[in-house]
Amino acid sequence: MRHGKKFNHLGRKKGHRRALLMNMTNSLVEHKRINTTLAKAKALRVYAEPLITKAKTDTMHNRRVVFSYLQSKDAIKELFGPIASAVAERPGGYLRIIKTGFRQGDAAEMAMIEFVDFNTTYENKKMSGKAGAKKKTRRSRRKASGTTATPPPVATQEEE
Repeated sequence: MRHGKKFNHLGRKKGHRRALLMNMTNSLVEHKRINTTLAKAKALRVYAEPLITKAKTDTMHNRRVVFSYLQSKDAIKELFGPIASAVAERPGGYLRIIKTGFRQGDAAEMAMIEFVDFNTTYENKKMSGKAGAKKKTRRSRRKASGTTATPPPVATQEEE
């Protein structure tokens, strides 16, 4: 029975699951974006985001803790270098999961997981749409006192 078990076991034993998440995190750090099943992407986000938070403060202890999870010197260099500088001001939510449909063979739901700060095409689209526009709020629905338009006069039968 799975009483009180809050995380997805992904149909694997502990060692296999840990190796899977370690390898997926290494691939994500290297490529900045990977395609996988939705269940694995959600488990990967829970696994990787605390490591990214640790990478924001570059100390020897944090490097050793993250290395114990990833076992890859190249991933540590990348994580504590460009990735840490890109997510330095972000207070969390470093990864984005985008559903991409269903796999042909077994109809498993697929997803793309990526770093939020490394998707330049999405950021450029978002910025270009909001470049000159002011942020609108509900309070701006009220008309200003100088812009009140008077309705056109209604013609009555007496005037005709």
